[in-house]
Amino acid sequence: VQLQASGGGLVQAGGSLRLSCAASGRTRSRYGMGWFRQAPGKERECVAAISWSGGNTYYADSLKGRFTISRDNAENTVYLQMNSLKPEDTAVYYCAVSLAYSEVLTTQHFRYDYWGQGTQVTVSS
Repeated sequence: VQLQASGGGLVQAGGSLRLSCAASGRTRSRYGMGWFRQAPGKERECVAAISWSGGNTYYADSLKGRFTISRDNAENTVYLQMNSLKPEDTAVYYCAVSLAYSEVLTTQHFRYDYWGQGTQVTVSS
């Protein structure tokens, strides 16, 4: 499975961005998807995750109400809508696929099998 993330960029605080992650290759299996981010000097953290059906979602506590994860299985694409962005949201954002955790969500990065290349999000104050 190959993942291509896009949609990052430079935005002012309070602005919005929509990240996309398109999966290709062996996408016939059901899989959960997650968005992670990593800022310089910090550990990679899971910001959101979504099950194959879309019925289960997870958000980091600090992001609830600002970020929304969704997916389009027909297009093999997951989205992360980010609103009311803050400078502390600045990071490289990665999308990832978990084959084992397709409906039960996981936030642990080592349970994800495939990773996108990352897209930079920079929020200026």
